Amino acid sequence: MKHKFLLVLTGIMLFLNSCSKEDNIIADTLTTPIANASTDINDTGFKAKWGFVSSAQSYLLDVSTSADFTTFVANYNSKSVSNLNESVAGLNSGTQYFYRVRAKRDSQISGYSNVISVVTTGTSNVPEDPTFLKVKANKLANPFFVGMAVKANQLDSGSKYDGILKNEFSSISAEYEMKMNPISISSGVYNWTAADKIVAYGNANGINVHGHALVWHVAVPNWLTNFSGTDAEFAAEVKKYITDVVTHYAGKVKSWDVVNEAVDDASGNLRNTIFLQRMGPNYIKDCFKWARDAANAAGDTNLLLFYNDYATSTNIAKQNKMFSIVDDLKASNLIDGIGYQMHNTYLSPTKTQIETDINRAVAKGLKIHVSELDIQVNPANDISSFTNERRLAQKEKYKEIVKIYNAIPAANKYALTVWGMKDNESWIPYSTDLNHAGNDWPLLYDSNFALKSAHTGFLEGLD
Repeated sequence: MKHKFLLVLTGIMLFLNSCSKEDNIIADTLTTPIANASTDINDTGFKAKWGFVSSAQSYLLDVSTSADFTTFVANYNSKSVSNLNESVAGLNSGTQYFYRVRAKRDSQISGYSNVISVVTTGTSNVPEDPTFLKVKANKLANPFFVGMAVKANQLDSGSKYDGILKNEFSSISAEYEMKMNPISISSGVYNWTAADKIVAYGNANGINVHGHALVWHVAVPNWLTNFSGTDAEFAAEVKKYITDVVTHYAGKVKSWDVVNEAVDDASGNLRNTIFLQRMGPNYIKDCFKWARDAANAAGDTNLLLFYNDYATSTNIAKQNKMFSIVDDLKASNLIDGIGYQMHNTYLSPTKTQIETDINRAVAKGLKIHVSELDIQVNPANDISSFTNERRLAQKEKYKEIVKIYNAIPAANKYALTVWGMKDNESWIPYSTDLNHAGNDWPLLYDSNFALKSAHTGFLEGLD
């Protein structure tokens, strides 16, 4: 009996010991560390810092010049560090770096921490890449148009705009002068002067012309806003305008944004515009049908028709409504693609948000036009000059969006259009809608036509 008791007692002790070891294993499971903002930043280095992880014996530090860590700074690929900080040295001045860290105990390694961005002080002596955008884009296995928004008064032969446009860009969009308000004087009476100059410039120089935009609630001429006829007569005027414009530019303009910004930001419903009020909820489909019919009647059977809107990558209700509109148009063979404006900031949207949005259109077999690209660097008005940090952050964002676009299938590619040439002529610093009056530097060229790091980022996105 005594021996049996000892055997049972031994078994219980072994069981408890086993449980204790399992508990210790669970307790020792490494949590993911949290990286902290760097300190001691200078021209050639900085101090990387992170939080304590219980039971970690050491930490593995990565430092890279790219946010996705496709390359590593020499000696900083999983560098083992026993402390909670590391002085990173031997770096270049005026350069953006990224770091992340993992915890390690024996053979166990945690997940990656958050990524911290840091820009060394001083200025970089590396010149911007002067390669022309369209030259590099045209060498891709699946090339696409590189576009820019223009004004008619920029297109005089021999001007700086003219030289850059011919060298760099393979597509143009009118910033404002091909909208309804500047063209339509009254019913059936048109001022084609500025729009004709833009179209003729593109045609004469082998540059694709994208028409922007046939219907937009912000660009309605006074005579139509104050139209006193019936709703049916109002719709007939819109049909006449679309038909006349598409016919006038048949074979000269290769694509049109038929309807622009029709979805409300707050509700995800149709925006309450004059077109909705007077033509009803089917007005978008009517406009696309009138544009398609006009093109076909003029023999322009290759004309591409786009729906164009903004902020759909972050506003999911708006994104869903846009795709419900697009699905209805596609079912009737009335739409060829979506224009994603991409008036982004250096912080938002994220890469995943953009990819998710664009891939929905790719899955539907639609062409993608990144139609109005610019990247704000001062959305919170927290800087008064264009800092190195924001310069490089903007470069990375341009690179990111170009890489995303370049990765989509060839059949879905159309154009990637930057919304203007020079920072000081961008709409962004002067927009009251953005609550962002003041300084910003959102484009590829500065006020003196000099290349910015954003231009180099665009080129790197094509690699």
